[in-house]
Amino acid sequence: MPLIALLPGDGIGPEVIAEARRVLDAMSLDLTFEEAPVGGAAYQAGGHPLPAATLDLARRADAILFGAVGDPTCDALERSLRPEQAILGLRKELALFANLRPAKLFPGLEDASALRPEVAAAIDMVIVRELNGDVYFGEKGMRTTAAGLREGYDVMRYDESEVARIAHLGFQTATKRAGKLCSVDKANVLETSQLWRDVVIEVSAHYPQVALTHMYVDNCAMQLVRDPGQFDVIVTGNLFGDILSDQASMCAGSIGMLPSASLDASAKGLYEPIHGSAPDIAGQSKANPCATILSAAMMLRHSLGMAEAADRLEAAVGAALAGGARTADLGGTLSTRAMGDAVLVAL
Repeated sequence: MPLIALLPGDGIGPEVIAEARRVLDAMSLDLTFEEAPVGGAAYQAGGHPLPAATLDLARRADAILFGAVGDPTCDALERSLRPEQAILGLRKELALFANLRPAKLFPGLEDASALRPEVAAAIDMVIVRELNGDVYFGEKGMRTTAAGLREGYDVMRYDESEVARIAHLGFQTATKRAGKLCSVDKANVLETSQLWRDVVIEVSAHYPQVALTHMYVDNCAMQLVRDPGQFDVIVTGNLFGDILSDQASMCAGSIGMLPSASLDASAKGLYEPIHGSAPDIAGQSKANPCATILSAAMMLRHSLGMAEAADRLEAAVGAALAGGARTADLGGTLSTRAMGDAVLVAL
């Protein structure tokens, strides 16, 4: 019986996790759940955003369903104790090196996109983002220059094995879709990106059936707005992937609709909505739970081998939306629980 670690976290995290749990329970999949604190909630309770017991649960579990971390009352803490360190710590301790972020416009949500409906309707892509390198994990700090000025620095770095690992996953993802992979970098300026491009080209020799293209990150940001339908799979580094996947979410209608999976080499994963803790609406039952429910579907598919159940769950979300179910971010009036109810009815 698979064990699922539920880590609700901060802000709207507990609200959206509760709806995903209700939907999973209704599917009678013989899953077991164990909950633990993480992020600001864990710091407030015990003085650390990633307690040892929570990390132990994450290691024991077959998969992790994660809400969100982020608490403005913790902003003055030293960096190692801030809520966001919990997710970074989990990625590092569990070797979650690959982030899959699908972006697809569900029929009926064309008007929710910031793009023209006919442009938004073509969105159906997966962004494959590397998670364990780049400036997020490179050397960083504060220092004083010879002129006596404060200087902050963050080192962007990748070695070729790290690039090759995520490139292989990008190509493998593309082989299961339309066979197109766009590698995004900034090789005209950054040596790290030049290495990235060189290694991706080397890896491409193993996947002759996939059409490989390259694009600078600034151009990619523009193309996501101009013609997002051109993209099938995008593979990119940690920093660029963080930015581009959030941009893609708004092109697809709402950040409240996009799930994600963070995977290790064995496909054990942490699954979470990409929207963050949204403290401005926490506790008001305004949050859209669909991204978390769709994250649960990704969990069923990638870590638990339940592809049929995943398809069924994704279809239920689509049917609820097609029936007019909308939370505030989609221009509707449904509460978080009412949106969960609509998915349950469709299920």
